[in-house]
Amino acid sequence: DVQLQASGGGLVQAGGSLRLSCVASELTLREYDIGWFRQAPGKEREQVSCFSSNDGSTYYTDSVKGRFTMSNDNSKDTSYLQMSSLKSEDTAVYYCAAITVPTPDDRCTRFDQYMYWGQGTLVTVSS
Repeated sequence: DVQLQASGGGLVQAGGSLRLSCVASELTLREYDIGWFRQAPGKEREQVSCFSSNDGSTYYTDSVKGRFTMSNDNSKDTSYLQMSSLKSEDTAVYYCAAITVPTPDDRCTRFDQYMYWGQGTLVTVSS
């Protein structure tokens, strides 16, 4: 069975950094688009970042641009989300997810179509 294992969350002070990891098993990372999502208490899940395997582009939601960096290590089937200059509003459960890429025009921002999800890792930013 496909599994995505997210880790690296924790408690950090505002302005600090964390690196989240997402290890995929029974899934070859380079054959999928990978996304990072988060869900804060009382809010809907939002897409934070994603990587489109078709063209190598990376998407970031506006609120994290310049602070978060997503990268993939295909040799390890692992995706990373480096988070810096963290703010209290970044507090959320962070999830990684994967989606197939059936056509050359597909990009990773197909939020509603992600099929494989990790269990989530909690990031708490104290102000």
